[in-house]
Amino acid sequence: MWALLIRDLRLAVRAGGGFGLGLAFFLLVAVLVPLGVGPEGDVLGRIAPGILWVGALLACLLSLDRIFALDFEDGSLDLLATAPIPLEGVVAVKALAHWLVTGVPLTLAAPVLGVLLNLPAAGYGWLVLSLALGTPALSVIGAFGAALVVGVKRGGLLLSLLVLPLYVPTLIFGAEAVSRGVAGQAAEVPLLLMTGITLGAAALLPFAAAAAIRINLR
Repeated sequence: MWALLIRDLRLAVRAGGGFGLGLAFFLLVAVLVPLGVGPEGDVLGRIAPGILWVGALLACLLSLDRIFALDFEDGSLDLLATAPIPLEGVVAVKALAHWLVTGVPLTLAAPVLGVLLNLPAAGYGWLVLSLALGTPALSVIGAFGAALVVGVKRGGLLLSLLVLPLYVPTLIFGAEAVSRGVAGQAAEVPLLLMTGITLGAAALLPFAAAAAIRINLR
């Protein structure tokens, strides 16, 4: 399992499909939104939590199709499906690798980009905490969606249509937690709900994704 994780991390860094692409897209969102909305600090401060969370969500979405597609194309996925390692464990490791090369950099970069969107100082800690708790759910749900479209040519659009509705609760609770933190209100409830989504997805979706991969490989 450890060797598989190291392999996926090396492939992701070499190919640039997660780390560089996600950060570049996140930066573009933070730069372009003030140009479109206007330079008013109050307006940017109000919409900053939602914009940052939408940018992080879409940045995670960019590299989802690479989770299983490359392994399917070179035959590695067939070997992994017949290996002694449970396929559910393979899915969990690949979701973890995706989070490490996509979710973690986005979480660390979010406070810097929050400056561009005039995010109030009270929201930075809540932004980092919400992304740290919510982005693992994005990776696990994305791995499930990627498993559903394994072997489908040009399945990126289909993957987006499948995954985006499942991302909505995490987006709502993440943005709400930051907004409440900025307003000085209690943000524990949306954070707990988002944590529940993350834990539930991590517990259930690897089994569903493994079943989908087995069906697609038949």
